[in-house]
Amino acid sequence: MKGRILSGMRPTGKLHLGNYEGALRNWVELQEEYEMFCMIADWHALTTEYEHPEQIRANVRELVLDYLAAGLDPKRVAIFAQSDVKEHAELHLLFSMITPTPWLIRNPTIKEQARDMGLIGEGEEVTKINYGLLGYPVLQAADILIYRANAVPVGEDQVPHIELAREIARRFNYLYGGFFPEPEPILTCVPKLPGLDGRKMSKSLGNVIYLSDLPKVVKEKVCTMFTDPMRIKKKDLGDPEARGCPVFLYHKLYNSHEIAQIEEDCKAAVLGCVECKGRLAERLAEFLTPVQDRRREAEAREGYVEEVLKDGAKRARSEAERTMEGVRERMGVG
Repeated sequence: MKGRILSGMRPTGKLHLGNYEGALRNWVELQEEYEMFCMIADWHALTTEYEHPEQIRANVRELVLDYLAAGLDPKRVAIFAQSDVKEHAELHLLFSMITPTPWLIRNPTIKEQARDMGLIGEGEEVTKINYGLLGYPVLQAADILIYRANAVPVGEDQVPHIELAREIARRFNYLYGGFFPEPEPILTCVPKLPGLDGRKMSKSLGNVIYLSDLPKVVKEKVCTMFTDPMRIKKKDLGDPEARGCPVFLYHKLYNSHEIAQIEEDCKAAVLGCVECKGRLAERLAEFLTPVQDRRREAEAREGYVEEVLKDGAKRARSEAERTMEGVRERMGVG
């Protein structure tokens, strides 16, 4: 039998290359090997976007289109909105009754996110954030375990959440009898893709290349990218690998057949940064062309996105209902 995977993203707008390399590329490959449930985490989006809920529904559609553009096959993968499967909320409630608060407070990912949002200072505890954000990992555990998933493809920063899901599964099994598997993380080979400025690619930092960016936009953005910091002029000798040149990393991913020559020419100061960026822009445009073709095709089919979500929710709900029957029976609740 195939293993089972739960994956998902929050609908916060169009996806970028960092999302693709950090998650989507892996998901597309895994759909060949696993039974997959792929969630649009619209309830999770409310933990930080609760003041602007009107944006979430529009972003759900954009996320589905990007899923399809990346190559997810809705015939193989159940693509659905989290809020369309109410059993997630029921299991979250029951899990919240057995999850000790210290498990949530010690979560390093929550602390980092709260600091990024300016809710707490360095070294402060998570006392100023809303319950939804603090309890985010409990809902995430419910998302995973409602499908009794064996594995979850995640970036390194999400591993603590998966460990908490495993702890909750163990606690439930100890209290009420063995029922849930302990899901394992499946890490991507490129957990963090640098943005245009060398920092982690992030919409909030404005340093992203979107999957939907056209060649002209890609070229303009690539021209602004950081390169080897020691190469001020073309005649300066480079060392892109040792000095962590972001453009060189992108060439590794999207122009691998030229990478050896590019490194050699950079070290010999034969290849300048401007020309190097130009080559990268061309390779990125080539890579994105079939992605954007699939997006346009899906977008042109009237009612297709809604059909994908409806069918995915039906398949997900069927499995979630089966799980909740087992949970209620073991806990002795209606």
